[in-house]
Amino acid sequence: MPSSENIPKALKHHLLVIRLSAMGDVAIMAPVLNALLTQHSQLQISLVTLEKWAPIFKDIPRLKIIPVHTKGIHKGLTGIWRLSKSLKKEGFTAVADLHYVLRSRLLCFFLSLSGYKCATIDKGRAEKKTLTRLHNKVFRPLPHSSIRYAEVFKKLGYPVTLDATTVLSKPPNKVQSTPEKPQKTIGIAPFAAHAGKQYPLKLMVQALEIFIRLAGKDQKEIRFVFFGGGPEEAPKIKALCEQFPNSSHGLSLSFEQELSLIAHLDLMLAMDSGNAHLAAMYGVPTMTLWGNTHPYAGFAPIFQPANHQLLSDRNQYPGLPTSVFGKEVPEGYEKVMESIDPKAVAHKMRELLNVARAD
Repeated sequence: MPSSENIPKALKHHLLVIRLSAMGDVAIMAPVLNALLTQHSQLQISLVTLEKWAPIFKDIPRLKIIPVHTKGIHKGLTGIWRLSKSLKKEGFTAVADLHYVLRSRLLCFFLSLSGYKCATIDKGRAEKKTLTRLHNKVFRPLPHSSIRYAEVFKKLGYPVTLDATTVLSKPPNKVQSTPEKPQKTIGIAPFAAHAGKQYPLKLMVQALEIFIRLAGKDQKEIRFVFFGGGPEEAPKIKALCEQFPNSSHGLSLSFEQELSLIAHLDLMLAMDSGNAHLAAMYGVPTMTLWGNTHPYAGFAPIFQPANHQLLSDRNQYPGLPTSVFGKEVPEGYEKVMESIDPKAVAHKMRELLNVARAD
């Protein structure tokens, strides 16, 4: 336990939580923190994360964001030392490292010098290696990231139960449908950070065209919203909007506005990507397409049923998955996502949208 000299206003039930990036991992963490604070009403959390992720957590009570500037004052060894010194005034008594990278490990080390207890996540790197290697593969589901997060809090004396009731509350809806013809809004996030997770755009277009035909007379009540933001993605998204009338995009929205829009979708269609996790943290029905990665690695959108996932064909590509994050694409596995039939995508979209309507 740190001395009172180090934390003059320390609270017994106050944790420092560290999770800097990436967006998907941060989004998976949000319902876990929401559940933790709901189930432990005496607890407070100070969350060290990138400032741009703050809107995700703004409606979670008793949670304070402490922005870290990894390219500014907190850069390098000196910056982490500076951050550790400034953090001590927050009044926490223990640290949960949900990232376990060099930066967070250094921060924990510096804080431990002042007596703070630090619990770290078990990322299961050895297990994931056996899952993704081409030969002697051990093909079995690994613990979901949310479970790995929860285990860290259990180590610190705060067990947490996770289920679909712990999703985040939806922020106010900024997108209004006309009362005469309520629209069903489908989010489409057609891009991924790595080629190993990218469904070919031409096949995505085919899937959406088939879905529209399946919708028949109801298609006028369906609106697509395309998500993406990189400089290479923006022109493609604008072209998709031109190709599909009655659609829009989120290119001009702030991150907070984008979250508000995502939270009120009737369905999200995405790759194994950050947008899928943003939708799932609000309990939006989320359909995902998987290439060289696989849900067994533990990164499926939180609380989403397995039948919301369409996977590349392991009979045709027995080495799948070949990567945890989609970076590694072995020779011969460049086109695995072409094994997902656009018709299957369209029919699954219709199925899930009909379920959403029934709800």
